[in-house]
Amino acid sequence: MLTPEQETYILTYAHVPEHIVGLMTSLSGGEPFLIDDYFCCCRNDWVIFIGYPLQQEFVFDQFKVVLEKVKKKFRAGRISLIAPVIPRRLGARCREKDSDFYYTLDACHPAIGSAIKRNLRKAGRRLTLERAVHMGDAQHQLMLEFIARVSPPLRVRELFFKMPHYVASARHAFVLNAWDSNQTLAAFYVVDLAARNFANYIIGCYSKKNYVLGASDLLLSELIKMSVEYGKGYIHLGLGVNSGIRRFKEKWGARPTLSYEMCELVQKKTLILEVVRAIRKFGSR
Repeated sequence: MLTPEQETYILTYAHVPEHIVGLMTSLSGGEPFLIDDYFCCCRNDWVIFIGYPLQQEFVFDQFKVVLEKVKKKFRAGRISLIAPVIPRRLGARCREKDSDFYYTLDACHPAIGSAIKRNLRKAGRRLTLERAVHMGDAQHQLMLEFIARVSPPLRVRELFFKMPHYVASARHAFVLNAWDSNQTLAAFYVVDLAARNFANYIIGCYSKKNYVLGASDLLLSELIKMSVEYGKGYIHLGLGVNSGIRRFKEKWGARPTLSYEMCELVQKKTLILEVVRAIRKFGSR
């Protein structure tokens, strides 16, 4: 468990979105811990280990030492691990792997070209922006529309539907809404300002049924304003994900600034138990 001083320390030196304590504990339902200079969460037989040290430089050998400490302390059957680099020997034991880059945007010097300015003018004539601290039916319906259209992975769907509770309970979380003249929601962003040095874009989506050109640009411009108001030096815009999302971020001046690798590590004891269960299931037929 964290002391108040440890949580303050983590948020002071946080430099990836997963360092935001309240966000990670809310999404995972786990208990937060600080081990050496690394943050992690534990829930029952599951540990989320954030392999980005808070103040120290990432050193591969030191990372492995702390990972072994995490294994011994929690004896978890499953470890969700993110780090700048995942040890190759762990790869063979991962059920799920991914690699990408974190995209960040200088809050004080975004690239606002002529195309963005046109979009902002057009969207600004049609939409009204709102900073809110709760999500309701309008956001829920827009999430359903987005999920039906995009068919994101299960973990992304779960992230969306956990947001209303998180926004309502987190002191530094906001939902930025873009409403049209009929009070229909065209787009929204969920953002968090808990980290000392950066604003964090968590999720967002826009409507195709009620499409307004530039709605996402308008929301990002509002997030930039908020970031400056709250004294944040930069904005975490999440991972690259795909070419369309990367283009949107890059047109504002966001750049890939930190490598990201994810591994869902399953410990041997859990694998053995699952094999035994599978054999028993097959034998009972």
